[in-house]
Parts: sequence; structure tokens; C-alpha cells
Amino acid sequence: MPDRNDILWFKRQFAARIASAVEGTPLGVDLVVAIACQETGFIWSTLRRKRMPIARILELCVGDTIDARADGSGRPFPKHRADLLSHPQGAAMFAIARQVLVDMAAHIPGYERSAENPDKFCRGYGLFQRDLQHFRTDPDYFLDRRYARFDDTLAMCVDELKRGLRTLGLEHRRSLGNEALAQVAIVYNTGRFRPERGLRQGHFDGQRYYGESVFAFLRLSKTVSIDEALAPSPAAPPATGPFLRVETRGSALRLRSRPRRSTPPDANVIADLPDGHPVRAVTGRSVYGFMAVETMLSGRLLRGFAATAFLVRDERVDDASP
Repeated sequence: MPDRNDILWFKRQFAARIASAVEGTPLGVDLVVAIACQETGFIWSTLRRKRMPIARILELCVGDTIDARADGSGRPFPKHRADLLSHPQGAAMFAIARQVLVDMAAHIPGYERSAENPDKFCRGYGLFQRDLQHFRTDPDYFLDRRYARFDDTLAMCVDELKRGLRTLGLEHRRSLGNEALAQVAIVYNTGRFRPERGLRQGHFDGQRYYGESVFAFLRLSKTVSIDEALAPSPAAPPATGPFLRVETRGSALRLRSRPRRSTPPDANVIADLPDGHPVRAVTGRSVYGFMAVETMLSGRLLRGFAATAFLVRDERVDDASP
């Protein structure tokens, strides 16, 4: 399962966008990180160590192949392969659900036997695991593989967590402690919260309940600050290139973790730089049409790659702070 280094990696990739998504709520970045650790941390922590591209990691964050009981109980739609195929678009979904299981099992131990069974398929999709039971009301989310786009799976997660806040009557609170946040996570997992059971609710993995696990990941995540995650590495050379200005004539410029466009387009995006935003080139050299730059955004020092075509020299800028 994820350790502190994994969480540091995760926050470096996604913390800026998570912070934007939960702004104005008491949820916080650390709860979203804890949910990701609990739901698919065993997958993305393994794949990131294999230096797999982020877009591919997002595609392979799938799981849950549990069948219904013999009497058909214990599982919402789809209970099994035949149940999924009974849906008008079920055949197309089964093809996807089956292939992603095979692809994920090639990298993640423990899924080999499921992948060998031609009737098995994945039911949980995305970093935050949206269940396939929602296929009947929102088939495009699965068929279009929106679960593999970070912003889409994040939006789903945050919407469900907001529902949890409303269920617990906490939506107007400015901040919440770890235990209250774990209660919100329990609602995310089960749809309700029973006060008499405390955090011992939700999926039980043989050692801890869902609420207990999220509580532990919350505490661990809070040892990794956003400033630490988004700051350039201490070993990185100082920026010595010219001062520049973003010039897009209206739209934001994507700051990326690598000098290349990604698939999906936002997979390696660190932040969106507004038109007119000042940056400083690290060296001033262009790599594949991208330039390494450093800038301050919302009080955080960021370093990444921006498309050279949308950067212009500006002698009036002498500081990469807006």
C-alpha cells in the first residue's frame, strides 16, 4: 500500500488540481489523497515505481471483480456477465471491462486467476473507483473511458464527498478534523454513517475497516505538505534564464511535468498559468517545443514545462511572481 514517498509523488502530480476542486469546502486535499490511497493506492503506487506514464496509470486504476452470491444477492447491477450483457450497451461495456482486467492483471499481483476466467471483469473504475452499477444511468462515463481522465474522475469523487457532507450535516463547516473527514469517507463508501460504530464501517479488508484505513491515510498524507510536493526538488539547479510572460490571448497555458503533450491532454498538467502570468526560464533552451520554467502561483513555487510558442520575452518582468 502507499507510503509517504508514494503520497509525495501523488501530490506532485495532482495536488494543485485537487486543491482547486475542493476550494470552498471543508474537504481538503488530504481527504481526496486518502481516498485515492484506499481505493487504488495498491495499483498506482506499484505502477509509478515502474515509471509508467501517468496516462497509462490512470487507465489501469480499475478493480473489484466480486460476483454476486449464488442466490443473486450481495451485489447491485451487474451481478455477473449475463446481467451486464442484458443491457443494450452491455456487450461494448463487457469488452472494455474484460480487457482492462487483463491489462491491469499483467502488472498487479493477485488478479491472475480472475484474468484467466473469461467471465470475470472489472466493476470499479478510476483512481477513486466509480462502481459499474452507475452504468445504467451514465453509460458514457464508462464507454468513453472518462474514468481515465483525472479531472473527470476527480469531479466524480468530489461530488460524492459533497453528498457525504450533506448527509452528515457538515456542508457549512469551514474545516473538519480527521475523524469527521473519515466519517465523510465512510458515506462515500457505504452511502450512510452509523454513529454507534465509529470508524469501524465500510469495506473490511481482513485487518481494518474502510473508515479506519482512510483515517490512517489522512494522518500520513498530512505529513506531506502541498508546498513540499509542489516545490522544485532541492537538487534542481536554480533558474537562470530570461524572464518571460504567458501570452495566449485569453486562455490558460498548461504547465506540464514533462516536455510533451499527454493523452489524455491533462494527464501531465501541474497547473494552468493565466494569460499574462510571469515566469522565468530555467535555462532558456527549448525542448521539443517546450521550455522549462519556474513561477509562483497562488503562493507556491512551481517548476515545469510550458509550450514555447506561448511564451514571450518581457524585459519589464524581473520576478516570476504575479
